[in-house]
Amino acid sequence: MAEENKVILHGTWGSVFVKRVELALKIKGIAYEYVEEDLSNKSPHLLKYNPVLKKVPVLVHDDKPVSESLVILEYIDETWKTGPRILPQDPYEKAIVRFWANYIDQHLIPSTAKLWKSTGEEQEKALEEVLEKIRIVEEGIPVIHGNELGILQILLVTTFGSHKAYEDVLGVKILVPENTPLLCSCVTSLNELPPVKEICPPYDMLLSKLKIYRQNALKSTTQ
Repeated sequence: MAEENKVILHGTWGSVFVKRVELALKIKGIAYEYVEEDLSNKSPHLLKYNPVLKKVPVLVHDDKPVSESLVILEYIDETWKTGPRILPQDPYEKAIVRFWANYIDQHLIPSTAKLWKSTGEEQEKALEEVLEKIRIVEEGIPVIHGNELGILQILLVTTFGSHKAYEDVLGVKILVPENTPLLCSCVTSLNELPPVKEICPPYDMLLSKLKIYRQNALKSTTQ
C-alpha cells in the first residue's frame, strides 16, 4: 500500500516553480522522494513523465505524473484532504485566487525574466515593467496574511522570498517597502515560517548559482 501511494518530485535545485511544489508538500505533511534533474541532460524518467514540455516540476503519484506547478498545487490540494487547504473551498474565492495566481505566472514572472537577459537602458525598462506588475499585485491581490500558506502565499514567497540575492546579482531593487509595504511585510513574515525555511536555499549558495545563471542569460542574448 505504501508503494502505491509513493510520491516522487522531479525538479531542479533553483527553480521557483519546483519550490512551490516542495512547499505545498511540506504544508500538507506529505512524504516524498526528491529527484534532482539536469536540464542540460534530461533523464529518461523526465522525458517519460513529461514528454510534451520536457521540464520540471513533475510530481509522480502512484506512478501517475502531473506537470505544471499550478496544476500540481491543485492536484495536491484535491488529493490530500488532510492538513491546511491550499485553495479556498468557496467557488468565487477560488476563482479570484486562480486569477491572481495566473497573473503572477503569465505576466509578473515573464517580466522578471527580462531583467536577467538585459543591461543598461534595456534593463531599466525591464525593471519599470516589473515594478508596475508588482504594484498591480500589491493593489489588487486579495488580503493576504504572512502567517498563512495558501496558494498565493506559496507563489509570493517562492517568487520573492530570496529577492535580496536576486537584487545583489542584478544590481537593482525589486522589492521596496515604501512602494509595496503589504507585499514586503507578507514576504518577510512568510520567510520566518518553518516550512518556508526548510525549502529556502542558503543565500551564499543561491548567490553563486544566480551569478552563473546571469552570465549564461546574457551570453545567450549575444549569440
